[in-house]
Amino acid sequence: MADLSQFDPNSVGLLSNNIFGLPFSEEEARLVLLPVPWEVTVSYSNGTARGPEHIFRASFQVDLYDADVKDGWKQGFFMREPDKHLLLRSDYLRKEAELYLKFLTEGGDISENEFLKKTLVDVNNGTRAMNEWVYNQTKQLLEKGKLVALIGGDHSTPLGFFKAIGEQKGDFGILQIDAHCDLRDAYEGFQYSHASIMYNALAEVPQLTKLVQVGIRDYCEEEVDYINNSNGRVVTFFDKNIKERQFEGETWKAICDSIIETLPQQVYISFDIDGLDPKLCPHTGTPVAGGFEAEQIYYLFKRLIASGRQLIGFDLNEVSASHDDWDANVGARVLFKLCNLLVSANS
Repeated sequence: MADLSQFDPNSVGLLSNNIFGLPFSEEEARLVLLPVPWEVTVSYSNGTARGPEHIFRASFQVDLYDADVKDGWKQGFFMREPDKHLLLRSDYLRKEAELYLKFLTEGGDISENEFLKKTLVDVNNGTRAMNEWVYNQTKQLLEKGKLVALIGGDHSTPLGFFKAIGEQKGDFGILQIDAHCDLRDAYEGFQYSHASIMYNALAEVPQLTKLVQVGIRDYCEEEVDYINNSNGRVVTFFDKNIKERQFEGETWKAICDSIIETLPQQVYISFDIDGLDPKLCPHTGTPVAGGFEAEQIYYLFKRLIASGRQLIGFDLNEVSASHDDWDANVGARVLFKLCNLLVSANS
């Protein structure tokens, strides 16, 4: 364990330390955060590939006292440096993908364009390689006995982590906080699109027994059909329905408990920041009006832990700070809460 005798949690965060200004090495930390700087298939605006580094910088402004999990940080959080080769590959393939998407949205026929057909192959191969990289990195950390969490990047990034944690932990459910279902089959031709992450997870991760989605408010008919035909494997709490239950007098506590009832014993949280009200994350890739205050989601997580369910991992995705640092500021605070909950649930 790290020597904390000279560390003052009430003082300024030292830039020479790691995330949140904490003085832990990777070996000393209970929880290791894997940044995945990737946003090749984003379909609206970009900036999420640099989300992890912006969150890291903003984290030094986060105070270490959490009223729900006192001294959780003492177990040690450590964030790896974003992989530069992965970021360069994302930037390169993103430029290719933008040309492809522009042609597609202008009504072009990809089958008649040899250059863009090659682009589609390049992007799909690139995302497969990213998935394999994430799988290998998270598998190695889990085998060392670390708690592991992932920071995107866009929401396509955690598929490899889902596979690794399923292989180690066995059957589990995902609690997805999101404005979107992400249940599209190869959206825009990209097999591993950010809009297809949960479709791919359900198809490729046999240990994923349940997907519970909360806050969904932007979706297509194909996704509704998928949910309805899933035999209960996918349960979706649409933002509209949640709001109407509240308007009619139901408490958030009661709604939270009805959400948690649908989850199995082992739970993984997949948090797309656009699940929150976009005033909190205006520069995320695909913002949608509606959503939650951060405290509402923290309360849901608190009820989840109180239910006796086991939190096994999480990802935080779609935080973009390409225009200013507000999104990263919010993202850093969401991350700190998730880190505290994960270590406390595994104490």
